Amino acid sequence: METETKLTAGDAELTLRPEQGCRIASLKVGGTELLRQGDKFGAFLMVPWCGRTENGVFRNGGVTHQLPVDAPPHAIHGTGRHSVWHEAAPATETTAAFYYDLVDPWPYPGRVTHAVELAPHSAKLTLTVEARGDSFPAQAGWHPWWLRNLGQGGQDVELAFSAAWQEERGDNHLPNGNRIDPKPGPWDDCFGMPDGVEVALNWPGEMTVRVSSPSEWVVVYTEQPEAVCVEPQSGPPNGLNTRPRLVTPIDPLEITTVWNWQKVG
Repeated sequence: METETKLTAGDAELTLRPEQGCRIASLKVGGTELLRQGDKFGAFLMVPWCGRTENGVFRNGGVTHQLPVDAPPHAIHGTGRHSVWHEAAPATETTAAFYYDLVDPWPYPGRVTHAVELAPHSAKLTLTVEARGDSFPAQAGWHPWWLRNLGQGGQDVELAFSAAWQEERGDNHLPNGNRIDPKPGPWDDCFGMPDGVEVALNWPGEMTVRVSSPSEWVVVYTEQPEAVCVEPQSGPPNGLNTRPRLVTPIDPLEITTVWNWQKVG
């Protein structure tokens, strides 16, 4: 039977499934579920890359690597969501930390750690990618599926954010290098927020959640009727190639996000 780790703080309850990619399977506030349920949903981790990597190919210096093409013709969302994670430190009522080691099909040794801190009105999430040998480019981020409707007779969620730019998408669904003024949704798009990610989700009269991160990149996805996604990440889609962030043995990659919530009414 698959194990779960449940954290509680005030009337908030967060459930992690380390054997299923360390995804956040559930986030309840006052008994109300905020995340879409199902094995592919909740909030999964994107690591060691985020979104699509073009044709599954990336380069590290003069070496070219081929990743499995699982969103043809591209590779998508990394290997962490398919991996079994292990306890990095004993869990408490409000904290937990898990890790997994990078192995094939990722070509470089390393370790990824996911730390979660739950408070009555917030959750702080931290992803760290460490190199255990050669340096390599990497990305990390979160892919939460926020319920479009909380199922209690209220209105659908409304998104509010102010981005400096939107990455224009080419025919291959990847950013083409042009930065354009943000367009109205629906979106499956990457936005730039150089002062840090700040996105508000408001279920009128019910709940407000604010997603923040020091990172300047967020993907917003609103093309499905059941849920919307607000994905803070350390670089844009295909960033292994277009904006590589090198992880070295003395310079790990760390990204954090905080979800703050407040019940309304």
